[in-house]
Amino acid sequence: MTRALLAAAGLAMIGWGGWYLAAELLADEAIRWSVLGWLAAGPVLTDLVLLPLAGLVGWTAARVLPRSWRAPAAVGMVLSAVLALLAVPFLWRTYAPNQNPGLLDRDYSTGLLIALAVVWGAVLLTALTTAIAARVRRR
Repeated sequence: MTRALLAAAGLAMIGWGGWYLAAELLADEAIRWSVLGWLAAGPVLTDLVLLPLAGLVGWTAARVLPRSWRAPAAVGMVLSAVLALLAVPFLWRTYAPNQNPGLLDRDYSTGLLIALAVVWGAVLLTALTTAIAARVRRR
């Protein structure tokens, strides 16, 4: 019963969003092209650029990194990709008109760099701890 209610609520929200999207698409041709570009470029960019690049980086890391570094590096790469994907809208559209002054009030590039530094610092700490623990166990 709960699942059916949640599904109905989700479908209602999709319908509501579709209604507003249709109204916007019919009102302005610039929005039509923007939405078309967004819907087409996302999958193409992901499938033709990002996924092969991620596969190449993962394959190279598996060949180059020592065994104790592989898992922490894989987690770091996944977290870095997620952080970068979350930051793209804020980094990409810095020129966009700011309709809500409180929304884009940060330096997102610095925030992304700090978050990536924290992630890779944790990767380094975890990998070193794992390597030292493995060395101690062998003795």
